[in-house]
Amino acid sequence: MVFWKERIGKLIEVIGELRFEKSIPIDTYRMNHTDGRYKDVSEMDTSSWDELRDNKIWGGHREYFYFETVFTVPSECEGKTLMYTLRTGHEGEWDALNPQFLVYVNGKKRMGMDVNHRELILTENAKAGESFHIILQAYTGDNNFSILLDSDVKIFYPQVEKYYYDIKVPYDVARLKNAEDDAYIEIITALNESLNLVDMREPFSKEFFDSIEKADKYLDENFYKKYCGNSKHTVYCTGHTHIDLAWLWTLDTTKDKTVRSFSTVLELMRRYPEYKFMHSQPQEYIYVKENAPEIYEEIKERVKEGRWQPEGGMFVEADCNISSGEALVRQFMYGIDFFKKEFDKPSEMLWLPDVFGYSAALPQIMKLSNIKYFMTTKISWSEFNKMPCDTFYWEGIDGSRILTHFIPARDYNAVAKEGSAENEHFTTYNGMLNPSQVMGSWQRYSQKHINDEVLMSYGWGDGGGGPTFDMLENERRLSKGIPGAPATKQCLPTEFFHVLEDKVKDNKYLPMWSGELYLEYHRGTYTSMARNKRFNRKSEFAYQNMEFLAEVANRLFGTAYPKKELDEGWTTILRNQFHDILPGSSIKEVYDESKL
Repeated sequence: MVFWKERIGKLIEVIGELRFEKSIPIDTYRMNHTDGRYKDVSEMDTSSWDELRDNKIWGGHREYFYFETVFTVPSECEGKTLMYTLRTGHEGEWDALNPQFLVYVNGKKRMGMDVNHRELILTENAKAGESFHIILQAYTGDNNFSILLDSDVKIFYPQVEKYYYDIKVPYDVARLKNAEDDAYIEIITALNESLNLVDMREPFSKEFFDSIEKADKYLDENFYKKYCGNSKHTVYCTGHTHIDLAWLWTLDTTKDKTVRSFSTVLELMRRYPEYKFMHSQPQEYIYVKENAPEIYEEIKERVKEGRWQPEGGMFVEADCNISSGEALVRQFMYGIDFFKKEFDKPSEMLWLPDVFGYSAALPQIMKLSNIKYFMTTKISWSEFNKMPCDTFYWEGIDGSRILTHFIPARDYNAVAKEGSAENEHFTTYNGMLNPSQVMGSWQRYSQKHINDEVLMSYGWGDGGGGPTFDMLENERRLSKGIPGAPATKQCLPTEFFHVLEDKVKDNKYLPMWSGELYLEYHRGTYTSMARNKRFNRKSEFAYQNMEFLAEVANRLFGTAYPKKELDEGWTTILRNQFHDILPGSSIKEVYDESKL
């Protein structure tokens, strides 16, 4: 086996490149610098727009542009699958503050593009002479004054991509194992024998494609069917994109981030029928309903299919330290009511992956709201102490108990990262669905003696677009139960909790945590932006008093109860209790707006 691993790695790299042929650059776009958003692109007059040629630089600070181009299929692409690709020169940088796009093709919103999502299939059966009218709604992000618009259309071979991932995913597992492990030997031997069948003398020839098919068939019969499927452990995988309602951007920017990210999810669902996704926060669904109603209607269809779950318990993922008990009750009331009215879905779970600590009053409020489960990861960010358990009953101040699970996603054999929030027990709600984090999730889980399953939420957050093609291709192979790795299973989070509840409900070793879940981090959020904290409390008292007096007036004098006005006021209060607004961890512009 000397150098087999190195040889296999190089061949996988070459096959990855051979997924594409004939790059046709797009050299010219028309460009319009405008603040106008959510336009009907079918009515756009682009004749007076400026020309942007040869990847000319554009950019700005939180500015909006529209770009237009038309791609006409050349004769040599007849019958081929064509992929549009887009690069900005900011690849590898943080997606939340970098350039982001909403892509329209022939007048229809297709998906968001960003540094994580750079490819879009235009057609799976190109017709010579067919034209694709492409419009990009572009947002520069923060202080990005030098952005490329580097794009092309490539011939894409799905059969080569299938083989690429069929060999790459087990190879990535093997790289994490010791060379003496049986799993390593089984994987490397099968991959080497399969790759020996590939004819690379003339790429894209009939002989090449025939050999790819033969090699993939060998791998299926002699590896996937022979060695896979025996894993005793399962990582339940939920597609997710955590979008902070405001943080290093304003509420207005979040409206766009949500539309772009939801568009990307829907595009991936068209390509991957097994893909399941969840998103919390009714406020963000409201933004999509108002600004992209066609996207909202498609979300409703995916909800009916059981592939998209609107869930999470609260109206927004609220701060739970400063908000009053009455306000927390209304977070549940308004959140649960929205999901029931809009999607006819009950709420079973409180989903707060990123909130800065959790009041001991929550289990009682959850119980009275018919919420059965609680999920977070944030406690793993604590500065000094690791929580002793990941799965437990959380007991509140009145004795109410809620089944709780902390997502344990992290890299395999991970170590603390100097200069970051990551410590030796850190986990993430922005999981990367790849062998390292799937294996790392099970490795990190602290209660293997009571349970064989853990939950992973995977996907880029904060406008990064959520899951990617790569993650979903990885999951297809990992779901087969590759030796040495847990099997994966696409799920909605409540599906996981139903399995978990059945597994642990009578287990005498299931622990209980009584009282507050305190986060040893972000301590300044108790005192920063005191003005907002003061007005939040005054608003809570004012609306509680108004409710009481309005009810008294209704009962004694028949005065109409001002439900609409009260709902509007509470909605503003609840929105401003988001966990990066009320605690004071957002940028100045957010607090300038909150004074209005």
